[in-house]
Amino acid sequence: MQALITTNNPFRLVATKLLSYFSPRAFVGWQSPMQLKDISDPKLPAEDWLVAKTRLCGLCGSDYKQVFMNGRVDNPMTSMISWPQVLGHEVVGEITRVGSKVEKRRVGERVLLNPWLSCATRGLPLCEFCQQGKLAQCLNFGAGNIARGIHHGNSATATGGFAELVPGHESQWFPIPDAVSDEQAVLGDPFSVSFHAILKAPPREHGTALVYGCGTLGLLAIAILRAIHPTVKILAVARFEHQAALARKMGAHLVLAHHPTKDLVNRIAAEIGSTLNEPWVGLPMLNSGVDVVYDTVSSAETLGVDLRVTRSFGSIVVIGVEPARTFEWTPLYFKEINIIGSNGFGIEEFEGRRQHAMEWYFEFITQRGLDVTPIITHHFAMRDYRQAFMACYDQGKSGAVKVLFNTFN
Repeated sequence: MQALITTNNPFRLVATKLLSYFSPRAFVGWQSPMQLKDISDPKLPAEDWLVAKTRLCGLCGSDYKQVFMNGRVDNPMTSMISWPQVLGHEVVGEITRVGSKVEKRRVGERVLLNPWLSCATRGLPLCEFCQQGKLAQCLNFGAGNIARGIHHGNSATATGGFAELVPGHESQWFPIPDAVSDEQAVLGDPFSVSFHAILKAPPREHGTALVYGCGTLGLLAIAILRAIHPTVKILAVARFEHQAALARKMGAHLVLAHHPTKDLVNRIAAEIGSTLNEPWVGLPMLNSGVDVVYDTVSSAETLGVDLRVTRSFGSIVVIGVEPARTFEWTPLYFKEINIIGSNGFGIEEFEGRRQHAMEWYFEFITQRGLDVTPIITHHFAMRDYRQAFMACYDQGKSGAVKVLFNTFN
């Protein structure tokens, strides 16, 4: 089968980084660690695994941050991956082969992948977090019958959707209702990430929430807030005009430009009627502030703004991942703000019921009429992966939000 293979070859890594200073196309160039190749079809690690033919696969921000080498070498997550990799964990597929111990799934089913490689997928007894349905906090990402990795795409065994075929444990594949299209289903993973984050720190009724960043996760967070917290005023911060237009479409009441940051802080203060505390130098701090910030960027700059605009005893939910830098964080202790990390998703409790986040997503579509497919902006054949990644690199020029691979040979 054809697949985009990523390696940790030192020559390719160094050459790509150096050449990228001259042109960002080096990230997907001839010397890049990621290349389109023919590889063997997936093997089943155990008989309770199956194989699905990829129908759609989304390009996640974590995928292209890796391709664009946007990270630090001391990131502890580098201890939880294995090579070579086939990236892509936002997968809609059709089952083509099942192991002898697969009981619930059948050949021909359309399915959505839950990519977390937790205890059940590894043939292990459930750890304390897996027992609670907190699959992204599994204690055994490096154990069991598959190679080290937290989810599909960063394990050498559990290859991802940048390929024609994807292996997965039976428990990872959710059947897609007939009323749900492939394009709707492929957004199930990022929807689940945003849904999990909002459930960790919901806003007060009739309160104010700020969604910082209007990429895929931010736009989905806006749509979810509008669906389950209709009395909440939603403010959003967008980098590009096409993002701002989609934020309004998803339900944001006010969309603000991300720069200059002082104007951003002042606009938020004016919108919620807060006075400003002006320091000798730098950004002011709101005397009150918004109830909760869902930060889908989570850079030093955005966190610095978050702390200034969040009310005392409010919350900041950190969803994004950017390389660490210093920033002024005095408001954290002064306002006694809660900073909450939000990683992935699993079994989620909502309205008195517990089920997997992807099952909640299907309910939102079929029972609440949720449609977030307007955020899908681009489709590419996998052979055109260079154009796909360059669209993600320069979103201001391309107008990209969610980019999909839809052809795999």
